[in-house]
Amino acid sequence: MMSLLNIENLRVSFPTEQGPVEVVKGISFELGRERLGIVGESGSGKSMTGRAILRLIDKPGIVTADKMEFDGLDLTTLPNKQMRALRGARISMVMQDPKFSLNPVIRIGDQIAEVLSFHSKLNARQRRARVLESLEAVRITDPERVYKLYPHEVSGGMGQRIMIAMMVILEPDLMIADEPTSALDVSVQAQVLDIMDDLVTRTGMGLIIISHDLNMVARYCDRILVMFNGEIVETCAASELANAKHPYTQGLLASMPTLDEHRNRLPVLDRDQLGSV
Repeated sequence: MMSLLNIENLRVSFPTEQGPVEVVKGISFELGRERLGIVGESGSGKSMTGRAILRLIDKPGIVTADKMEFDGLDLTTLPNKQMRALRGARISMVMQDPKFSLNPVIRIGDQIAEVLSFHSKLNARQRRARVLESLEAVRITDPERVYKLYPHEVSGGMGQRIMIAMMVILEPDLMIADEPTSALDVSVQAQVLDIMDDLVTRTGMGLIIISHDLNMVARYCDRILVMFNGEIVETCAASELANAKHPYTQGLLASMPTLDEHRNRLPVLDRDQLGSV
């Protein structure tokens, strides 16, 4: 597997009155042109990992790594101007809730076209055509109408599709999706995940899905990293998740209800037994 992303000893910390607190504690992993799921409970360091890769953690946060390399580029030393050019063009990030990511006072088509204005030399007519193609690619049936709408005029599911269209319009090599379906109902979740899966298959890009939903990543990913307390405690093929060895992963799996559930109470993780990891 050709390595697209290579992370070694990534650490993220924030100062407090009691001293610095590490929220990502020296994690290492590689990513090829595959679908990688990063799972864990809230506060485990998943989202901070994605933001650190894109250098979106500002001061007073501190990010260090022995290696943070994307397709041969050293992300730790890349000048800010080149890093801004890289974001969106070659690495994109889909945020959790489109309500907080889309500008409420700019029409949807114009917002997507801004990406092309920054990263390409297309004229206005060419940009409009590309935006319509991108909206069609995420299965929006009337892109001409949606192009003219404002974000508050679309549903949550369509808003998430629009965010994906904005992130993939330049056909990036890597897309990081941070809880891309948590605000959506079950039927729309499946549609959004199918769109992302189709884009990965068709374009060959790498995909990182950050989620707390173990069943979802087991269905849609190739490999899974399990994070607990800022560290990676288990790595496995998605198809082998049910055979997880680490007590934390086993506890997460055991705490999920099923349709044929007969237990009176779901088990609770014993954090004292887990220790720091």
